[in-house]
Amino acid sequence: MKAVLITIGDEILSGNTIDTNSNFIANQLKEIGIPVVQIFTVADTLDSISKTLETAHQLGDIIITTGGLGPTKDDKTKTAFAEFFKDKLVLDDPTFEHLRKIFIKRNREHLLEINRNQAVVLSKATIFQNENGSAPCQMIQENGKITICLPGVPYEVKPLIKDKIIPFLKHQLSLHYIESQIISVVNFPESLLALKIEDWELALPKNISLSYLPIGNRVKLRLTATGNHLDELKSQLKIEAEKLKPLIGEKVISWNGNEIQEILKEILIQKKLTLSSAESCTGGELARLITSVSGSSNYFLGGIIPYDYHQKISILGVSEKTISEKTVVSAEVAQEMSLGGQKLFKTDISIATTGVSGPNSDAFNNEIGTVFYSIRVKNFEKTNRLFLPHLERNDFANFVSQRVLQDLIEIIIQEEH
Repeated sequence: MKAVLITIGDEILSGNTIDTNSNFIANQLKEIGIPVVQIFTVADTLDSISKTLETAHQLGDIIITTGGLGPTKDDKTKTAFAEFFKDKLVLDDPTFEHLRKIFIKRNREHLLEINRNQAVVLSKATIFQNENGSAPCQMIQENGKITICLPGVPYEVKPLIKDKIIPFLKHQLSLHYIESQIISVVNFPESLLALKIEDWELALPKNISLSYLPIGNRVKLRLTATGNHLDELKSQLKIEAEKLKPLIGEKVISWNGNEIQEILKEILIQKKLTLSSAESCTGGELARLITSVSGSSNYFLGGIIPYDYHQKISILGVSEKTISEKTVVSAEVAQEMSLGGQKLFKTDISIATTGVSGPNSDAFNNEIGTVFYSIRVKNFEKTNRLFLPHLERNDFANFVSQRVLQDLIEIIIQEEH
C-alpha cells in the first residue's frame, strides 16, 4: 500500500503558512507501514484539485487531502471531489446536528446557519466527525482506492488522523506489525559510519530496513522491522542492535531514543540529576526543548533568558570586567553564566549560551554566527565554541540547543567510564 498526500491552499503556496500536516500524516502512516510516495501542494481551484486527484490515484492506493473545506465560496475542494467521483453534494443531517452541538458548546449558535455548508458532504462518503472544528472528514472507497478529505487546521487534522483514520486503516487493511528502534550515534560522519557498518547492514534480515537520519553531528540509525508477531520483531531488533556494539558502541549515546530531549530525560532521571539553563542567543529554545518532554519537571528546575548583558551581571553575577575585557560573546562569559545559573537554581547541572545569531552584529561587533556555550556538571565544566554564520535565527537557536543537549549527554556518559 502506498499513500499520496495533497495539501490544498493558496496560503501554503504563497509561503504565508507552513505545511506541517504533511509531515505529521506521513509519520503516522509510516508507523503502520504505509509509505508516502508523493506530496503535492496545489491551489484552491477546481482545475488544480481535479488534475492532482487524477495523478494521485495513479500513484497511490491511499490519497489524503488537507485544506479547502471552509464555509466560504472560495473553497472548492468538495466541488472538485464531487466532480471527480461523479457524485452529488447533500446536506447530511447527523453532521449538521454535530455542527449544531459544537456551536452551542462554543456559544456561537447564531453562526450555525452561516456555516450550514460545512454539513454538506458527498452522498457516498463515509463521515468521520470532527470534534475540534466544523468541517467533517470525508472518505470515499472506490476502485480499490481509499480517498480521505480532511480540513486543513493542524489541531483538527492531528486528532482525526490519530484517533480515527489510523485505527480505521489498521483494521481495514489488516496491516502487519511494525516495530522501530533508533540508535543515536555521535561524532561519526555519516559516510564513515555507513562504511563501518556496511557488512552488518548487508546482513540484516529481509524484514528489517535501516535509515540514516543525520541531525547536526549526530546520526540516528532507525531500524524498522515488519512482521506478524510483535514479540519476534522486538527480539530481532535487540539481536541486531547487540551486533552493533563492538562496531560503534563507544559512539552511541542512546540505543533506543528518538529526540535528544527524550534521551536526556532518561539519563537525568536514572542518575537523579537536576538541570537549569541560562540562555542568551538561544532565546529560550533550550528550555523549550527540555520541557517539551512530559515529566521534565522532575529534573528541570528552571531557566532564564538574560538577553541584555546588564541582566547577565545583575541576575547571574557575571563580572562587568569580564564583559568589558572579553565582550559578552566569549568563553569566559559563558562560564560565568553557567556558574551563576547553577548557584541561582541550586542544580547539579547548568547550561549557558551566549552568541550572535544575526542578521546584525551585537554592540561589541562580534562576528555573526559565533556561539560559546558552557556545560557545568557539578564541579566539572566544559566550554565549546561554534561558528554558524550560514544559519538563520530560528535554525541557529535550534541547532545550538540540540548540540548543547547532545554534548551534555556525552559528558554524563563519559563520567561513567
